[in-house]
Amino acid sequence: MKKSVIYLLAFSGGFTVMSIELLGGRIMSPYFGSSIYVWGSVITVFMLSLSLGYLAGGRLSLANPSLTRFGLIFLGGGVAMVPLILTGDLVMDWVFLRIEDPRYGSLAASSFLFVVPTIVLGMIAPYSVRLLVREAHTSGHVAGTLYFVSTLGSALGTLATSFYLVLWLEVNTILFVLVATMLLMGALAVMADRWI
Repeated sequence: MKKSVIYLLAFSGGFTVMSIELLGGRIMSPYFGSSIYVWGSVITVFMLSLSLGYLAGGRLSLANPSLTRFGLIFLGGGVAMVPLILTGDLVMDWVFLRIEDPRYGSLAASSFLFVVPTIVLGMIAPYSVRLLVREAHTSGHVAGTLYFVSTLGSALGTLATSFYLVLWLEVNTILFVLVATMLLMGALAVMADRWI
């Protein structure tokens, strides 16, 4: 049962990362357009932040890994996303007034808005692997299955956000739903650790 919870959490993390990344382009476009520069900036910030998150999550998983601690990553991710909703427009205004060039402006704005939450979300994958691996000889299979589930979440997050959510909801509403999902998943992990 705990395995199923971990896979659900990994799926949710993958979904959330890609949803936020797509919304990043949407957030940038009123200020810097939606050119290749803007998307290059958003993708670069996400990739670098995820790589730092993978490193941090791997290190964090070495010290007494548990579902409760895993849940705290989700709670931290949810909290780290709140500034996107509360201060996103202020950050965009501030950056745009100082850096009008869409290349460097979008890179700076993406960094201010997305580095912290994406680092936290990047911690999910390696921590998941650590919770699931019990024996060294099964580690490759466990990691492959986990990355399949996480990437499936990313693909569905991409499609759901780009095909439907942005048509039905405003960006901040989608972000609020993602924050609520992360907090719910964090609570689920903590409860599963205690009751399952």
